[in-house]
Amino acid sequence: MNDAVLNKLEQRLGRLHAKLRLGIEMDHEAQIFGQGINFFHIENWYSIHSVIRTTLKLMGLYWRGRKNAEQIQVRHNHISMKTLPSRFDGFTLLHISDLHVDINEGAMRRLTELLPDLTYDVCVLTGDYRGATFGPFDAALDGLARVRSYLKDPVYGVLGNHDTIRMVPRLEEMGIRMLLNECESIFRGDQAIYLAGIDDAHYYRVDNIEKAASEIPDNGFSILLSHTPEIYRQAAHGGFDLLVSGHTHGGQICLPGAIPITLDSVLPRHMGSGPWKHRDMAGYTSVGVGTSVVPVRINCLPEIALHHLQCLA
Repeated sequence: MNDAVLNKLEQRLGRLHAKLRLGIEMDHEAQIFGQGINFFHIENWYSIHSVIRTTLKLMGLYWRGRKNAEQIQVRHNHISMKTLPSRFDGFTLLHISDLHVDINEGAMRRLTELLPDLTYDVCVLTGDYRGATFGPFDAALDGLARVRSYLKDPVYGVLGNHDTIRMVPRLEEMGIRMLLNECESIFRGDQAIYLAGIDDAHYYRVDNIEKAASEIPDNGFSILLSHTPEIYRQAAHGGFDLLVSGHTHGGQICLPGAIPITLDSVLPRHMGSGPWKHRDMAGYTSVGVGTSVVPVRINCLPEIALHHLQCLA
């Protein structure tokens, strides 16, 4: 990485955050290439990918799964809350997650067909823009720039466990405001809601909910963007009203009834996809747009979600 990018990251994130994230990323790549603990994670153990593909082909499911991976559904999630300011009644967030842009060309093409017809106030992206967990990312960002051209402003995002911090300068150059343990205020007249985002909490673990929430006033309506829903307890106890996340892919390859074989997450199964609730906080886990490991979906179609906020009388 050249000095210019490093300087940009230090100016944008602060020297400590940039140093921590880059250091953990270098350790991550060293473990993969050195066949350390992460080498045996299913995302990095490429011989297993071949076994899964072959098994699906023998079962007659592979090509149907490839077709399913491009059938993006538009989900409507209605959220009624007493704490929502009245001026934000009807406010809508377009939620897109887990694009894995560079390995899901067909899904990206279908996504750009769907986007122009959608009506929303804010778009939020909850991470995993790259296909691999390490290595080059230019192709992913080039593809994401094409998707971004179909999105209406404003667009906010967070990083996922597939994403390197080195992506941030280009992401923001294309008009995506990255929230890295940060918060933005969104105003309608004299009322506001607060949109916070944390850095990846699944693998890199450089999330800081306290910092992200530090500028949110008491009783302010707040939404937290996180790549993973695994931080649901911290978010609920931190006073957030809504947690929007992805990461799980809903299992991607599921048993009939959309029952996931694995979610690659430590959380209750009912939080693995769709809407859920924990204490006073509403939550939503997107099954994502793209695929990972193998380019198929079985009993789990890809999605984008429109979250419609409504005042509860």
